[in-house]
Amino acid sequence: MSWEEGERVEVTVGAPAHGGHCVARIGDEHGQVVFVRHALPGERVTVEITELHKGFLRGDAVAIHEPSPDRVEPPCSFAHPGGCGGCDLQHASGDAQRRWKGAVVEEQLRRLAKLSLPVRVEALPGSLEGWRSRVRYAVDAAGRAGLLKHRSHEVVAIDRCRIAHPAIQELDLLKREWPDADALEAVATTGGDVTVLVRSPGTGGPLPPDDPAEAASLGGRVRREGPDRVTERAAGREWSLPPEGFWQVHPAAAETLVSAVVEMLRPAEGETAWDLYGGAGLFAAALAEHTHARTTVVEASPIGAAAARSNVAAEVVEARVDVALARRRITGPVDLVVLDPPRAGAGAKVVRSVVAAGPRAVAYVACDPAALARDIATFRELGWRLVTLRAFDCFPMTQHVECVALLEP
Repeated sequence: MSWEEGERVEVTVGAPAHGGHCVARIGDEHGQVVFVRHALPGERVTVEITELHKGFLRGDAVAIHEPSPDRVEPPCSFAHPGGCGGCDLQHASGDAQRRWKGAVVEEQLRRLAKLSLPVRVEALPGSLEGWRSRVRYAVDAAGRAGLLKHRSHEVVAIDRCRIAHPAIQELDLLKREWPDADALEAVATTGGDVTVLVRSPGTGGPLPPDDPAEAASLGGRVRREGPDRVTERAAGREWSLPPEGFWQVHPAAAETLVSAVVEMLRPAEGETAWDLYGGAGLFAAALAEHTHARTTVVEASPIGAAAARSNVAAEVVEARVDVALARRRITGPVDLVVLDPPRAGAGAKVVRSVVAAGPRAVAYVACDPAALARDIATFRELGWRLVTLRAFDCFPMTQHVECVALLEP
């Protein structure tokens, strides 16, 4: 059959898939594939077709005929088809959200890395709401701040974001008009600082459609409302950095991830280490406390590299990781490596260079399970093995999940 946007059809929803939706087929098991948002596995729903693609459709569940026992009422009135695209899973209980994410990680490892292992996603301290310490608001043509629809640059005017940190919810950003801005970023740190970054129109291009969980801070011409340096607390110390600098968005994420990395790598006195895609040097600092040996941070962002230099007693190389390795700005041998790449992953070129440096172990911190699985496959092709993997719910209410994998020769 040929379909048109806006048409509706009843389907039984299948398993969750990477991207915040479930897979369903129209008709029988050989029918047209449709990726369904706002549904849960096993539900019988009416889907409204939203996008047509070669080989598959996208759609929203607009009526639930047989609800899953895991279904809950979304706490936010904007979390619905056609509404805010920032949260993917408000209609699922917390336990169901974590099982959903675990199933996605398992599927990506099975499909891309040819590995079959159970994945349990661990909850972080705190609530499903009020955790997001960095929130990006787009500004519409009328000067109103809001969030974007799913896979769209259309701004949804909201009265508050329920997953935003309480200090951000207390700001008046959504009540004010912003005629001279096209985006805002509100930052509330674990050190108690609150800052707003206001971006002028035409300075950095449109915001990404779905506000990726690890998105870099705003670019272009920015003015600040609040301090120009903020404090974060993690790994038993304080970190000073500009609010534009990258930091984990969940208040408990930095501590959780650095603890997992140290536990997996077991750094010993005298071991050398690389912290690749190192940001402000969070992992480098934690490793150096145990090794008291040469530690190198590689970070492409000038803001991140400057933050690392001011916070960590380590060698800091300001360069893209692939370039630093290819041009031998850092050279092996090395004992320990932390990889914490952006959503696209490290890639085969970087993985091959890391393996060639001869470390005894690599801790891979991943915000995208598909990229992680592809890179694990490359490690395996080079004679390495996945020793252990932990997954953490650093982004409740959304489809995003953070993983830490230990790889060894």
